[in-house]
Amino acid sequence: MELCNPEDRGFDSERLQRIDRFLDETYLDTGRLAMMQLLVSRDGQPAHYYHGGTLRDDGTPMREDALFRIASMTKPVTSIAFMQLVEQCKVALEDPVSRVLPEFEALGAYAGGGGDLPFAPTKSGQPMRFVDLLSHMSGLTYGFQNRTSIDAAYRAAKLDLSRAAITSDEYIATLARIPLEFEPGSQWNYSVSTDVLGVCVERLSGMSLGDYLREHIFAPLGMDDTGFDIDPTKQDRLADAYGYRPGKAPRLIDKGAESRLMEPATFHSGGGGLISTLADYDRFCTMLVNRGSYEGGQIVAPKTLDLMTANHLPGGVDLTQMSRSMFSEASNAGTGFGLGFAVVTDPARTLIPASEGEFYWGGAYSTAFFVDPVERITCVFMTQLYPSSTYPIRRQLKTLIYSALTQSNAGALPS
Repeated sequence: MELCNPEDRGFDSERLQRIDRFLDETYLDTGRLAMMQLLVSRDGQPAHYYHGGTLRDDGTPMREDALFRIASMTKPVTSIAFMQLVEQCKVALEDPVSRVLPEFEALGAYAGGGGDLPFAPTKSGQPMRFVDLLSHMSGLTYGFQNRTSIDAAYRAAKLDLSRAAITSDEYIATLARIPLEFEPGSQWNYSVSTDVLGVCVERLSGMSLGDYLREHIFAPLGMDDTGFDIDPTKQDRLADAYGYRPGKAPRLIDKGAESRLMEPATFHSGGGGLISTLADYDRFCTMLVNRGSYEGGQIVAPKTLDLMTANHLPGGVDLTQMSRSMFSEASNAGTGFGLGFAVVTDPARTLIPASEGEFYWGGAYSTAFFVDPVERITCVFMTQLYPSSTYPIRRQLKTLIYSALTQSNAGALPS
């Protein structure tokens, strides 16, 4: 990979090398992670690249163009797609979701029952709006939250494992039979909201989500290796995926050479279904740090991205005050939530170096990215260990990256 001179971009090369040593010593040499890739860029210019480990359990060497399951890093992509339709006035953020999904017309908040008992009639209240889907305040949930009878109903319906088992219409029909956790807009809960948003993109555009993303995002950005399915000619590039086992070596849970991802997806999961590469997702992040533009094209308008990266939690609070999730891809303190991204609102409360307005997300297999619009830094990290809560690697990477920054834009006047 061609890199710029880090010093020309305000980085200290020797300090950047600390990242490599840390990753090797802490994660590779100990067997905690089988493989890693990292790309740090500033002003859209790659400044530091790292890769280590093996692509597969059989010792296949790591490769620069490796394919990874990016899971919930799909969510920002789907959110951008939906906002493109908002820009065209095909839909508005304040519209009720039932305008596009009439199946949700009678959907209401939980009022009792569940388990061995039928759900009680739901409570009527605030209708779910598209802004609620984008901000995860819809009242929907994930089965893996393992907290309530609503979560249990999701698990029973296998809504978290629907890639090749259900169609978009079947997915929505199933969700419509399960009450919401709470009245939309009243709380924050990590959920299948972005999967629902992806179905809305399909119905509004008349295209499958994969086709829409390919035409309106991937092709303009040159993200040729990103999609919901893997071309058979690229199967040798798919990394193995592992699951964490306390006190033991990670367990191989999906072999790249025999992966279920070779089967065509019947449901394009806008919340977690994409496969991508480090270079492709770096292009997506470059578009974000450039306020929606990439190599002369405009994916979304600057003001649209400003709206998406503002904190939409009521009263400007952070996730510690609004979240009821047992798990999400965000650190809660000092962090709000926008339209598809976690947003740093108070760097001091995060207890790690950050910029106000920085936005980020990650995936269940421990992948991650962040975009700092103040310092114009982007970072993409790829690995394949489930779940992402296993190690604090995201906080560690941010600390190491910012400690290598010698020239800061903080406090500088806009050019």
